[in-house]
Amino acid sequence: MRAEAITVQIGVQIPDYTFPNGPARLGADLAAVGRAADEAGFGFIAVMDHFFQIPVIGPPDREMLEAYSTLAYLAGVTSRAKLLTLVTGTVYRHPGILAKIVTTLDVLSGGRAWLGIGAAWNEEESRGLGIPFPPVAERFERLEETLQICLQMWRGDQTPYQGKHYQLERPLNSPQVLSKPHPPIMIGGGGERKTLRFVARYAQACNLFPGPDLARKLDVLRAHCDAEGRDYDEITKTCYFIFDPGDKGEKTGEMVDQLAGLAEMGFHAAIGAVANVWEVTPLEIIGSQVIPAVANL
Repeated sequence: MRAEAITVQIGVQIPDYTFPNGPARLGADLAAVGRAADEAGFGFIAVMDHFFQIPVIGPPDREMLEAYSTLAYLAGVTSRAKLLTLVTGTVYRHPGILAKIVTTLDVLSGGRAWLGIGAAWNEEESRGLGIPFPPVAERFERLEETLQICLQMWRGDQTPYQGKHYQLERPLNSPQVLSKPHPPIMIGGGGERKTLRFVARYAQACNLFPGPDLARKLDVLRAHCDAEGRDYDEITKTCYFIFDPGDKGEKTGEMVDQLAGLAEMGFHAAIGAVANVWEVTPLEIIGSQVIPAVANL
């Protein structure tokens, strides 16, 4: 049972760029979505970090934009919401370059960048584009080294980094991030042995998928925090959530009840896709009817 009220932040994730107006209007339509979410009070604007569309959404050849270019574009049309991927595959970019990319986003957005990251899973797109895709154990080794490199660069430590997979002679990062002490790190996934241990060791937030095992995942995270000497309560717990307010807001009450249930478990944020997001109206409905209702659960 929670001892005090939790403010549940709402975030929109954009997983699909097959908008009705097509690629020629995608820039303008995406800008409208970003502005509407920012003005409606969404705490986060997130995009997937994939190069091919994923099976749960559609076939691989559906439109997919590169994540950090998209976030940089959204930074230019927003002023408040935090910007992140949900989540970056660790093997997609060299760690030193990833730290520079997120730093750039943080500086140009006025300190609104987060690093969402995970071990990567989509072998099809990696093979398709020639990205090395090692076995899962090695991907987790690379994930941990990536986390260490980003944290080292963000604290201004230019001493050489010598890891098993990455060696950096001078991890220089200039300009430095605006976020203090650094852009928050969100690790996505519910793996109980490694992923949640990395959350306890390195991250400021986790992202879990809804399901009957959510409470147990939080218990596992708490145990990892105890083992790492980390304060469990300082980690922001986020859950993926599908937002469908209905054409006229008729489903908002049900959504508020579901979000209240997440708050009762200890979640601080719900981030996910908004049905028919390109219409903008669903964002406005959530902003007027859901966000105020979950501000103090």
